[in-house]
Amino acid sequence: MPNLPPVLEDFQQINLFPTSPAQVVVNLLVALSCGIILALSYRFSYKGPSYSITFVNSLIMLSLISAMVVLVIGNNVARAFGLVGALSIIRFRTAIRDTMDLVHIFLALVVGMAAGVGLSFVSVLGTLLSSLLVFLLNFTHITLPRKRQHLLQLTFDGQQADNEHMAALLKIFCRSVRLVSLRNVDETGIVEGHYHVVMRQQDRSQEFISKLMGLGSVKQAYLYFDEDDYNAPLT
Repeated sequence: MPNLPPVLEDFQQINLFPTSPAQVVVNLLVALSCGIILALSYRFSYKGPSYSITFVNSLIMLSLISAMVVLVIGNNVARAFGLVGALSIIRFRTAIRDTMDLVHIFLALVVGMAAGVGLSFVSVLGTLLSSLLVFLLNFTHITLPRKRQHLLQLTFDGQQADNEHMAALLKIFCRSVRLVSLRNVDETGIVEGHYHVVMRQQDRSQEFISKLMGLGSVKQAYLYFDEDDYNAPLT
């Protein structure tokens, strides 16, 4: 073996990684247990429209795999560079739909790395604290904005529009209304308008649309919510 620089020679002598089979088994079991806890935390806190079983299963596998990677590398510099070269062949092209999915991926990797180097306490404590924080953020809604704006799209007859009744409904159901755009749909006087509105009560959205559709001049009424509104409380 060629002579290494003094710094690398000292690094090669560091013994921070488990060498006994029993310790390796313990580290892998800790990584597997933490991965299962993270997967369950994601399972019970997820409120999105498209739940993926394969993604949840991958969280468990990522924790175990990252622990195995750390155990394989150990404190061997040559193994580290060789493994980086081998893993560079793999191309990950799966789009991450939610930022919290990316957070859970990083959590699974870090938890597995901590378990792989024998820091079981760090791995378990980090998993429990992260899972608790995820539940608090999802169920307390402390990070929601004070005012949530929605997009209201109205298609109405501009020549027969009951402006007073429409304005009264907007005032009753909305805290604020801001006109975004108006355009003529055709030559018959049909107008399409877009408004940014802040609802007074989220649970009255359906009633609001029904009232608008009850006006004779309104042809269509749509109320668009933000992508994160499925996590918002109804009251």
